[in-house]
Amino acid sequence: MPLITLGIESSCDETGIALYQMGRGLLAHALYTQVAMHNEYGGVVPELASRDHVRRVIPLVRQVMSKAAVSLDQISAIAYTQGPGLGGALLVGASIANSLAYALGIPTIGIHHLEGHLLSPLLSDPAPEFPFVALLVSGGHTQLMRVDGVGLYTLLGETLDDAAGEAFDKSAKLLGLGYPGGPALAKLAALGRPGLYKLPRPMQHSGNLDFSFSGLKTAVLTLVKQSDNDEQTRADIAYAVQEAIVDVLAHKARAALTHTGLNQLVVAGGVGANQLLRSRLTESVGSRGGKVFYPALEFCTDNGAMIAFAGALRLAQQQGRKDYRFNVKPRWNLAEIVP
Repeated sequence: MPLITLGIESSCDETGIALYQMGRGLLAHALYTQVAMHNEYGGVVPELASRDHVRRVIPLVRQVMSKAAVSLDQISAIAYTQGPGLGGALLVGASIANSLAYALGIPTIGIHHLEGHLLSPLLSDPAPEFPFVALLVSGGHTQLMRVDGVGLYTLLGETLDDAAGEAFDKSAKLLGLGYPGGPALAKLAALGRPGLYKLPRPMQHSGNLDFSFSGLKTAVLTLVKQSDNDEQTRADIAYAVQEAIVDVLAHKARAALTHTGLNQLVVAGGVGANQLLRSRLTESVGSRGGKVFYPALEFCTDNGAMIAFAGALRLAQQQGRKDYRFNVKPRWNLAEIVP
């Protein structure tokens, strides 16, 4: 019987569980988001996030197993997010994964959160083939990677300060929008008028593949202070913010394809759900004969499917462990993981 991997994601404010079987694909998945809870505080509260994961993991595991009609004795391995992320939240997933695996006598696989995002477009049909360039754009990360295979990642460029997701969220907060700010800002930007405000595109023409968004945040702060606070003005500013961020991301992604000589771009992470970014990249990359691959919208944010899938690929490489000693890595460079 083909191997079945249980995936557990608990790196931040979403609890994701999934079952993936080699040869069949994703069997079932479930996600619980803590957005409503953290919205009261304007951002993620780590202690509350950890406690909520404790409440959610086991019920979600039972839900997914029931949906897939899979029993405990059919699980071949358990993959969990080992890092990066919130230390307490990571410990919840890691401890449950290793405790359950110990009881079942099966291996565990610690997965890098960004590797899960990076490989998630491979769950879609059609899927990209190695090698490709990956644009990782999440709340805390903005990176361009060359991907030659599972574990074969070369960093091409990254943000020197704020990530694109942080630029969205911080700008949204300045405009009085709720958490998470990215989707709220994109929704407001749809009501904005083009050309009324010009915001900087930091490092767009720097000659390298690095990013910087802190200067954009400062410019937005200045603009908000100098502008009227009526709904139309806020929408116009939101439009300008989204345009600036998307322009930089699209320019750098296309430059990365030129630099590597590749023609496949994979976009992963929560910001990858932004519709303007998707349309701009598809047009820009398509005009040079390339193709862009995106995960399904439900797999752009943190989820268990990407962890189960990455775990299955690692399990196929005989990388599971059975000693059940574990640690988590709140800070973990993707370049440090091994093939």
